[in-house]
Amino acid sequence: MARPKQTRSHLRRAPANRTAKDAIALLKADHRQVERWFSEFDKARDSKRKTTLAEQICNALKVHTQIEEEIFYPAFLAATEEEDLHHEAEIEHNGAKRLIADIESIAYDEYFDARVSVLSEMIKHHVKEEEQPNGMFAKARKSKMDLDEIGRQLQVRKSELEADSSLLGKVKKVFATV
Repeated sequence: MARPKQTRSHLRRAPANRTAKDAIALLKADHRQVERWFSEFDKARDSKRKTTLAEQICNALKVHTQIEEEIFYPAFLAATEEEDLHHEAEIEHNGAKRLIADIESIAYDEYFDARVSVLSEMIKHHVKEEEQPNGMFAKARKSKMDLDEIGRQLQVRKSELEADSSLLGKVKKVFATV
Protein backbone atom coordinates (compact mmCIF):
# COMPACT_ATOMS: atom_id res chain seq x y z
CA MET A 1 0.00 0.00 0.00
CA ALA A 2 1.39 3.42 -0.89
CA ARG A 3 2.35 5.63 2.02
CA PRO A 4 0.88 9.13 2.32
CA LYS A 5 2.99 11.93 0.92
CA GLN A 6 5.40 13.18 3.58
CA THR A 7 4.49 16.74 4.48
CA ARG A 8 4.37 18.68 7.71
CA SER A 9 1.01 17.04 8.30
CA HIS A 10 2.62 13.57 8.36
CA LEU A 11 3.08 14.00 12.08
CA ARG A 12 -0.68 13.80 12.60
CA ARG A 13 -1.81 11.65 9.66
CA ALA A 14 -4.55 9.12 10.20
CA PRO A 15 -3.48 5.50 10.65
CA ALA A 16 -3.77 3.27 7.59
CA ASN A 17 -6.31 1.06 9.36
CA ARG A 18 -8.87 1.83 12.00
CA THR A 19 -7.34 -0.44 14.63
CA ALA A 20 -3.93 1.26 14.57
CA LYS A 21 -3.26 3.66 17.43
CA ASP A 22 -0.68 6.37 17.72
CA ALA A 23 1.91 5.85 20.45
CA ILE A 24 0.14 7.95 23.06
CA ALA A 25 -3.27 6.37 22.43
CA LEU A 26 -1.73 2.89 22.78
CA LEU A 27 0.09 3.79 26.01
CA LYS A 28 -3.01 5.47 27.47
CA ALA A 29 -5.11 2.40 26.61
CA ASP A 30 -2.62 0.31 28.60
CA HIS A 31 -2.96 2.76 31.50
CA ARG A 32 -6.76 2.48 31.49
CA GLN A 33 -6.66 -1.33 31.37
CA VAL A 34 -4.33 -1.56 34.36
CA GLU A 35 -6.44 0.98 36.26
CA ARG A 36 -9.50 -1.25 35.72
CA TRP A 37 -7.61 -4.29 37.00
CA PHE A 38 -6.39 -2.39 40.07
CA SER A 39 -10.00 -1.36 40.74
CA GLU A 40 -11.16 -4.97 40.41
CA PHE A 41 -8.36 -6.03 42.75
CA ASP A 42 -9.54 -3.52 45.37
CA LYS A 43 -13.08 -4.93 45.20
CA ALA A 44 -12.09 -8.61 45.14
CA ARG A 45 -12.43 -10.64 48.34
CA ASP A 46 -11.15 -14.02 47.19
CA SER A 47 -7.37 -14.57 47.41
CA LYS A 48 -7.40 -16.64 44.21
CA ARG A 49 -9.10 -13.79 42.28
CA LYS A 50 -6.66 -11.27 43.77
CA THR A 51 -3.71 -13.45 42.77
CA THR A 52 -5.03 -13.74 39.20
CA LEU A 53 -5.56 -9.98 38.94
CA ALA A 54 -2.12 -9.26 40.39
CA GLU A 55 -0.59 -11.58 37.80
CA GLN A 56 -2.46 -9.79 34.99
CA ILE A 57 -1.40 -6.40 36.33
CA CYS A 58 2.24 -7.41 36.72
CA ASN A 59 2.44 -8.97 33.26
CA ALA A 60 0.81 -5.96 31.62
CA LEU A 61 3.11 -3.56 33.45
CA LYS A 62 6.22 -5.55 32.51
CA VAL A 63 5.26 -5.39 28.84
CA HIS A 64 4.27 -1.73 29.08
CA THR A 65 7.46 -0.61 30.81
CA GLN A 66 9.59 -2.56 28.36
CA ILE A 67 8.01 -1.08 25.24
CA GLU A 68 8.20 2.42 26.71
CA GLU A 69 11.87 1.98 27.62
CA GLU A 70 12.87 0.36 24.33
CA ILE A 71 10.91 2.55 21.92
CA PHE A 72 8.93 5.49 23.29
CA TYR A 73 11.37 6.94 25.82
CA PRO A 74 14.41 6.98 23.50
CA ALA A 75 12.33 8.62 20.75
CA PHE A 76 10.94 11.13 23.25
CA LEU A 77 14.39 12.01 24.55
CA ALA A 78 15.81 12.40 21.04
CA ALA A 79 12.91 14.61 19.91
CA THR A 80 12.57 16.79 23.01
CA GLU A 81 15.88 16.62 24.89
CA GLU A 82 13.76 16.57 28.07
CA GLU A 83 16.28 14.70 30.20
CA ASP A 84 14.62 15.41 33.54
CA LEU A 85 11.24 13.96 32.49
CA HIS A 86 12.92 11.00 30.81
CA HIS A 87 15.16 10.18 33.76
CA GLU A 88 12.35 10.51 36.29
CA ALA A 89 10.16 8.14 34.24
CA GLU A 90 12.99 5.59 34.06
CA ILE A 91 13.53 5.75 37.84
CA GLU A 92 9.79 5.32 38.44
CA HIS A 93 9.84 2.27 36.17
CA ASN A 94 12.76 0.78 38.10
CA GLY A 95 10.87 1.15 41.38
CA ALA A 96 7.76 -0.46 39.91
CA LYS A 97 9.78 -3.34 38.44
CA ARG A 98 11.33 -4.08 41.84
CA LEU A 99 7.91 -4.19 43.48
CA ILE A 100 6.53 -6.35 40.64
CA ALA A 101 9.39 -8.81 41.18
CA ASP A 102 8.55 -8.85 44.89
CA ILE A 103 4.85 -9.50 44.21
CA GLU A 104 5.67 -12.29 41.78
CA SER A 105 8.25 -14.01 43.97
CA ILE A 106 6.36 -14.16 47.26
CA ALA A 107 3.35 -16.39 47.81
CA TYR A 108 0.07 -14.81 48.86
CA ASP A 109 0.57 -13.66 52.45
CA GLU A 110 -0.69 -10.99 54.83
CA TYR A 111 1.37 -8.33 52.93
CA PHE A 112 0.17 -9.27 49.43
CA ASP A 113 -2.66 -6.72 49.30
CA ALA A 114 -0.35 -4.01 50.65
CA ARG A 115 2.26 -4.74 47.97
CA VAL A 116 -0.33 -4.49 45.19
CA SER A 117 -1.80 -1.35 46.78
CA VAL A 118 1.60 0.34 46.86
CA LEU A 119 2.20 -0.68 43.25
CA SER A 120 -1.17 0.84 42.34
CA GLU A 121 -0.23 4.14 43.98
CA MET A 122 3.16 4.16 42.24
CA ILE A 123 1.51 3.57 38.87
CA LYS A 124 -1.18 6.22 39.48
CA HIS A 125 1.57 8.75 40.21
CA HIS A 126 3.55 7.75 37.13
CA VAL A 127 0.49 7.87 34.84
CA LYS A 128 -0.52 11.28 36.21
CA GLU A 129 2.92 12.65 35.41
CA GLU A 130 2.95 11.23 31.89
CA GLU A 131 -0.58 12.40 31.10
CA GLN A 132 -0.67 15.82 32.78
CA PRO A 133 -0.97 18.95 30.56
CA ASN A 134 2.76 19.66 30.57
CA GLY A 135 3.82 16.02 30.95
CA MET A 136 5.66 13.64 28.72
CA PHE A 137 2.71 12.86 26.43
CA ALA A 138 1.84 16.54 25.90
CA LYS A 139 5.46 17.33 25.10
CA ALA A 140 5.64 14.35 22.74
CA ARG A 141 2.57 15.65 20.87
CA LYS A 142 4.24 19.07 20.49
CA SER A 143 7.47 17.53 19.22
CA LYS A 144 8.34 16.18 15.79
CA MET A 145 7.88 12.57 16.89
CA ASP A 146 6.03 10.46 14.32
CA LEU A 147 3.56 9.11 16.85
CA ASP A 148 1.78 6.91 14.29
CA GLU A 149 5.00 5.11 13.35
CA ILE A 150 6.12 4.85 16.96
CA GLY A 151 2.67 3.49 17.83
CA ARG A 152 3.10 0.84 15.14
CA GLN A 153 6.50 -0.11 16.58
CA LEU A 154 5.07 -0.24 20.10
CA GLN A 155 2.22 -2.51 18.98
CA VAL A 156 4.57 -4.88 17.14
CA ARG A 157 6.89 -5.16 20.13
CA LYS A 158 3.97 -5.48 22.57
CA SER A 159 2.59 -8.36 20.50
CA GLU A 160 6.01 -10.06 20.51
CA LEU A 161 6.33 -9.76 24.28
CA GLU A 162 2.77 -10.92 24.96
CA ALA A 163 3.28 -13.93 22.67
CA ASP A 164 6.62 -14.91 24.23
CA SER A 165 7.08 -13.82 27.84
CA SER A 166 10.65 -15.16 27.79
CA LEU A 167 11.50 -11.95 25.90
CA LEU A 168 10.56 -9.79 28.89
CA GLY A 169 13.60 -8.08 30.28
CA LYS A 170 15.63 -8.80 27.15
CA VAL A 171 16.19 -5.48 25.46
CA LYS A 172 15.68 -5.40 21.72
CA LYS A 173 17.64 -2.76 19.87
CA VAL A 174 14.91 -0.62 18.35
CA PHE A 175 15.51 2.68 16.69
CA ALA A 176 12.29 4.62 16.48
CA THR A 177 11.80 7.06 13.65
CA VAL A 178 11.84 10.53 15.10
